[in-house]
Amino acid sequence: MTARPHADRPVELTKLGPLAQLRAGRLGRRLPQLFAGLVLFGVSMALLIRGTLGVMPWDVLHQGIALHVPLTFGQVVIATSMLVLALWAVIRQAPGLGTVANAIVVGLVVDPSLAVIPEPEGLPARLGLVVAGVLLNGLASAMYIGAQLGPGPRDGLMTGFARLTGRSLRLIRTSIEVLVLAAGWLLGGVVGVGTVAYALAIGPLTQALLPWWIVRLPAPPPHR
Repeated sequence: MTARPHADRPVELTKLGPLAQLRAGRLGRRLPQLFAGLVLFGVSMALLIRGTLGVMPWDVLHQGIALHVPLTFGQVVIATSMLVLALWAVIRQAPGLGTVANAIVVGLVVDPSLAVIPEPEGLPARLGLVVAGVLLNGLASAMYIGAQLGPGPRDGLMTGFARLTGRSLRLIRTSIEVLVLAAGWLLGGVVGVGTVAYALAIGPLTQALLPWWIVRLPAPPPHR
């Protein structure tokens, strides 16, 4: 029987480089958990889109771009992820396997999910999709983060800029998300109650679920 995580016990991710993440072992659990989390992440994005009450901040940008280019929403997600990864080279951030997988898998899952999730009728059904999307996204985030195979492209961009500038992660994250949200809204992306609900709930929700999904890894040897 798996021991139940304690809510008051701090959750710490092991600080490992891209190769060390793969060499740390337990890949038989970590790889399936990573890819399951990314698939669920893509489905959660589709649920929020179908709710038509606003999407997560980065998806406001993706929606806006998709209105002006001959690409599907999922293709825009992948293209944007690749552009963000290109910025990683500028800020000297090294991507892990999970980072590259995130950049591709999520975008591949969104389009088929949109094809099978019907458009809801009535406000209660739309609100239900928003709630389901936010909850599923929190679970998906905890799963892929807990696999400890590298952050998503956008998360790594934020941590990289925070490291380079010496500013707080909260300030950098807020600044970037406000910029992409504003740009997406100007391009025609949907901002609404779903966007606000996601922004307020995703941090606490992921933090609450992470203890259940984090895969414990051996600490790296101390530097001499």
